[in-house]
Amino acid sequence: MKVNTSGGSGNISKHAKVYTNDPGNRIVRISIRGFVKVSISISPRAAYLGGFADDTIERVVTIRANNPASLLLEPMSFSLPDKVEYRIETVKEGRSFKIFFRNKSVAKERYNGFLKLKTNYPDKSIITIRVVGNILKRNQVMQDSDQKT
Repeated sequence: MKVNTSGGSGNISKHAKVYTNDPGNRIVRISIRGFVKVSISISPRAAYLGGFADDTIERVVTIRANNPASLLLEPMSFSLPDKVEYRIETVKEGRSFKIFFRNKSVAKERYNGFLKLKTNYPDKSIITIRVVGNILKRNQVMQDSDQKT
């Protein structure tokens, strides 16, 4: 049995059914528990920017190094420069970073993109953080609710 641990971290539990030729136990359920140790923790895995265009909409993603080696981050590409701005703040040199995402869009729209960061860790050389926006216009929401009454 293979267990795909990509995208997971910490305690995991997987279950499987094993079909046998034993008439008394045709199906046996097995469980595997383990601990996935990742070199870099990202929390949350994506930045969801939802709210009104005239409000400040900001989300923070935290990146932590779990290896003894110092972590370096370098921006590679960002797919939403016209809709979102971001900045990387070092919390603890080589160990912990915060990435602040702020909505720039003034239109009622939904968007979906990513920020790619290059790291110096060979097992996790690229980090991709999804950025999702659902921006509303306050007057549009009021008009929609007025039409329903």
